[in-house]
Amino acid sequence: MKKINSWVNAARLRTLPLSLSGILVGTAIAAQQGYFNLGIFSLALATTLGLQVLSNFANDYGDGVKGTDNDERIGPQRAIQSGLITHAEMKNGIIATSILTFILAVLLIYASFGRENFLYSLVFIGLGVASIVAAIKYTVGNSAYGYRGLGDIFVFIFFGIVGVFGSFFLYANNLEWTVLMPAAAIGLLSAGVLNLNNMRDRIPDEKSGKITLAVKLGQKAAKTYHYFLILGAILLMVIYSALFYGGWDDLIFYVTFIPLVLHIKRVMQNESPALLDPELKILALCTFAMSILFGLGQIF
Repeated sequence: MKKINSWVNAARLRTLPLSLSGILVGTAIAAQQGYFNLGIFSLALATTLGLQVLSNFANDYGDGVKGTDNDERIGPQRAIQSGLITHAEMKNGIIATSILTFILAVLLIYASFGRENFLYSLVFIGLGVASIVAAIKYTVGNSAYGYRGLGDIFVFIFFGIVGVFGSFFLYANNLEWTVLMPAAAIGLLSAGVLNLNNMRDRIPDEKSGKITLAVKLGQKAAKTYHYFLILGAILLMVIYSALFYGGWDDLIFYVTFIPLVLHIKRVMQNESPALLDPELKILALCTFAMSILFGLGQIF
């Protein structure tokens, strides 16, 4: 039972709602246009959850092997760091999760495109492989991009553009370029969660050689960058809702702007990295709530 709990903790369940936000937004826009399919929706959720768990396992493994997870780290203790899961066990977990996630992705692609759109299938298989590789390479290996300040870019692309725009395409099988606005908004908010994490761990990360964007920018500039991410996301969602306004129910997600603005205020006033840890959960849940309320406004 203790080992099972260790794996559950390593999966970091609190990160899962954020990963689903892009799928919910893309699905809502597709459903509003009459493209909803329950099979695609279920497989998209399962594939996304697989990718997020894979990313969490790989992050635990990569930081554990490199010694980044040490006593100076502020966040929750990781599985390898605590000794509850060995390096070899986590590596096997990464392999198993990668295989399962790839199978789910193939099933998702088949459910969307069938045998008729072979080119689309190839493109999305490539995206699936790229997503798996990106999930692993964030902290694993000598070329880990999370150690070179590139994590924010990859989070923006895969959580935002691929998550929202990609999921919409799986339903509609056509390009709707305006979907890039909510896609970018979710990407910016997701990058904001990563930036918070990196601001919290900025000092120990720099000492251990993990050069995140927050390390490169420094405390003051990292805060300014954070304001840009949150306010940029809000602006994009406002523009999209104005362009496709169909009634007051389309605007119910605006209520999430209140906790987002209060979040910015707390980050602005923050002087203790440890106090940024609860803001991670707040921002992730605000993003998830926004996706749900946005979806409800689109569908009803």
